[in-house]
Amino acid sequence: MVDTSKSFVGKTDSYRSRSSDFIFEDLSEAEIEEEEVTNGSQDIIIEDIVVEEPIEEIFVPVQITDRIFFVDLANKKLTAIPCQVFDLKDLEELHLERNMIESIPESIDQLKNVKVLYLNKNNIGTLCKEFGELKCLQNLDLSNNPLSCDSLNIVSKLRALCQLRLYDVNLDEFPVEICKHLHHLKLLGLSTNNLTCLPKEVVNMTKLTEIYLKSNKFENFPQELCHLYNLEIIDLEKNELNSIPEEICSLKRLAQFFIAYNSLTAVPDTLSKCSKLSILDLSNNLLHKLPRSLKELTEIKEFGLSGNPLANFPRQIRRWRSLIVVYLKNCTLQMVHPSLAKLTNMMILDLSENLLDTFPREICTMENLEVLALDDNQITEVPPEVHRLSRLKCLGLTSNRFAWFPEEIFHLQSLEKLYMGQDKGTKLADLPENISQLQNLKELYLEKNDLEYLPTSIGLLNNLEILDCHNNFLIELPDSICRLQGKIKKTNDPDKGLLQCLSSLKEHHFGVTTDYLGTCFVFLQS
Repeated sequence: MVDTSKSFVGKTDSYRSRSSDFIFEDLSEAEIEEEEVTNGSQDIIIEDIVVEEPIEEIFVPVQITDRIFFVDLANKKLTAIPCQVFDLKDLEELHLERNMIESIPESIDQLKNVKVLYLNKNNIGTLCKEFGELKCLQNLDLSNNPLSCDSLNIVSKLRALCQLRLYDVNLDEFPVEICKHLHHLKLLGLSTNNLTCLPKEVVNMTKLTEIYLKSNKFENFPQELCHLYNLEIIDLEKNELNSIPEEICSLKRLAQFFIAYNSLTAVPDTLSKCSKLSILDLSNNLLHKLPRSLKELTEIKEFGLSGNPLANFPRQIRRWRSLIVVYLKNCTLQMVHPSLAKLTNMMILDLSENLLDTFPREICTMENLEVLALDDNQITEVPPEVHRLSRLKCLGLTSNRFAWFPEEIFHLQSLEKLYMGQDKGTKLADLPENISQLQNLKELYLEKNDLEYLPTSIGLLNNLEILDCHNNFLIELPDSICRLQGKIKKTNDPDKGLLQCLSSLKEHHFGVTTDYLGTCFVFLQS
C-alpha cells in the first residue's frame, strides 16, 4: 500500500542554523571541523567523535582568543556543559541537544551574546536564576526534559525570546508569567504535554504567529487563540475537541490549520472567512459533511479529510483550483464528483480504503499527478485514459478486484513505485511480459498473489531496487533475474521480499538448481 503518512508538505517546525544553514533534525557524528571566516571568527562543530561512556568535558580545538559564534555539541553523551564553552564571549548559537545534562551551571550568565540555545532531550529538572540573565536569547528549546513547572518562570525573564519550544516537558499548566512578559514571542511549541487550557494572559502575546498544541488534553478549543490576530499556524492535532468556535473567523492571517484526530462533528461556516488558508487538515474526526461556505477557501493547496464518515464526496473542493495535495482515505466514498477533473494542479491524491468499484476517470485529467493511492477499494479495471498521467511516479492498487494484471499501467513511463499486492483483493495469477516497459520502475510490490512464475522480462527492469514477492507460489525464477545483480536491495524485513521466496525454493527443491539459487542469494544479500 502507498504510504502517504508523511502528510502535509507545509507542516514543519524545523530548527534552522544561522551558521551552517541547514535543518537540524538528525545530526550525524563526523570529524572535528574548524571553518575560518573572513572576519577572523570560527564555527565549532564537534562531529564524528565516537563517545562510548558519558563524559563531562570535551576538547574544543581552538584558541580562546578566537571569536567563536557557533558551537555544536549535540549528541555527545555529555553529563554537563563543558566549562570551556563559557569562555566563548562572542558565542551566539549553542547546540547541546540529545545529551545527558542534568543541570545548568550558574556560569551560564557569561554567555551574554547567545541568541540560539538548544537544550532539548537532556535530563534537566530545574533552571538556575542566572539562566534568566541571557538577555539576548531569541530562540530556546527545552523540549524533552523533566522540568519542574516552577523553574519555567525563569524563562519569563528572557524578554528577547522570539521562539520557545517546550515539547514533552510534562506541563499541566502553562506559566502565566511567560504570557505576561514574553511580548516578542512568535513561535510557541507546547505539543505533547498535559494541558487542558491556556491562561487568559496568553492574549498578551500579540506577535505570536505559530502555536503548536498537538497531543495535549484540550476538550474545548482555546478561545484565547481567536484574539491572537497574527496567528498563521495552529496545530491542535490529537486532542479531545468536539467543536471549533465561530470566532475562528477573526484570524484573517491563518494559513495552516491542523485539527486532525479530534472528535469534531461539524465545522463552522465562519471558517470560510479565513481566506488565507493554504493547508487544512480535518482528518480523523466525526464529520459527515462540510459547510458549503468552505468553497470560498480558494487558496487551499493541501487538504486532509481522511478517516471521516462522509455521506458524499465533498463538492466544495471543486472550487479549490490551487489544490496539490488531497487526503480522502477511509471516507466510505462510493464515487467521486465529476468536477474533480478540474483540479489539474493535483500532485498527491489519496483515495485508498473507500468503496470505489471503478477507477475514477476524472483522475486521468490530472496531468501533474505524481502520487495516486487507490488501495483497498473494489476496482476491477484501469481505464485506457490513464496514459495521460505522464508524471505519475507512485501508484497504489493493492487489495482491489482485478481479474488480471491491468496492462494499461504499462503506459505510465514515469512510474517508479507500483503496489499490486492483494492481501484482501482478487489475487493475480500472472505478471505480463510487458512489465519491462516500465523502465523507470524502482520498486515493485507483488506480495500475497498467486504467482507461480515471474516473466523473463523482469530482468530488463534496469532500475529495479526492490522486488517484493512474499506469500506467492513461485516454483522457479527466470535466469534473467540475475541481470539485476548488485541492484536489488536487501529488504529490512527478513520474512518479506524475494529473499524469502528464494529461501522457500531452495528448501523445497522445486526443480531449481542450488547453483542457480546460490547466484541469486549472493547479489540479493549484498
